Amino acid sequence: MGFSSAIEWTTHTFNPWWGCTKVSEGCRHCYAETLSLRYGKGFWGKGQTRRLMSENYWKEPLRWNTTAEQQGRRIQVFCASMADVFDPEAPAGQLDRLWNLIRATPSLDWQLLTKRPERIRESLPDDWGLGWPNVWLGTSVEDSQVIERIGHLVNVSAIVHFLSLEPLIGPIPDLPLSRIDWVIVGGESGPDARFMNPGWVRDIRRQCRTFGVAFFFKQWGGVRKREAGRKLDGRFYNEMPRPENKALQIQNEINARKDRQGTLFPRADL
Repeated sequence: MGFSSAIEWTTHTFNPWWGCTKVSEGCRHCYAETLSLRYGKGFWGKGQTRRLMSENYWKEPLRWNTTAEQQGRRIQVFCASMADVFDPEAPAGQLDRLWNLIRATPSLDWQLLTKRPERIRESLPDDWGLGWPNVWLGTSVEDSQVIERIGHLVNVSAIVHFLSLEPLIGPIPDLPLSRIDWVIVGGESGPDARFMNPGWVRDIRRQCRTFGVAFFFKQWGGVRKREAGRKLDGRFYNEMPRPENKALQIQNEINARKDRQGTLFPRADL
């Protein structure tokens, strides 16, 4: 999995390893597990060995970064579609290797999505500060039962905080969006897809409008997701976050901290 992605809200996907353990109802019909088993490989479940990726695969983001620099544009990279980068059973040393790769690819926007946001802070590199300019942090929230994930997410400073409400399997009437920059909504797909009520989607769109949050509608899903399409009320919603706005906020916060330090510890006249 990698290279150009079919996922509507990103450009490429990168998986530092394959495998995970289910943690909530959103994982019940995990597409990644199904795909893995299709290849006859079982890397899912507690205590299961995760699949490592090849050396050549790890070089691909370096090539994407070169392309982005040559074309003068940014490339988004979803990490990870076949794993959770904050999995407590991640292969030894692979998360550190991922941070080094992200550091070496400043023209890529790394979209790190997790169902374990409570593990983000303890997993960050020492030089994280108020967030790296090329890392977006996100968490999956399928219904109100796991809404506490949002609090864990926004407690870590980042250039972009985003939510993936996919598969949306229940209403979420009171989303805490005050520190969220982007919301993705999508229905479950596949033979056992659970129903997504259009009213749930419209209510989330309304909440995003109230808070000025970018809204991306990915798909209705279902057994025949292509036929169902991805239009909501007759139009596509492909809104993306504006990291430059957040970067300005972070810089202002840094300047404010410096000003406060200068007040507390004024420079002596020389």
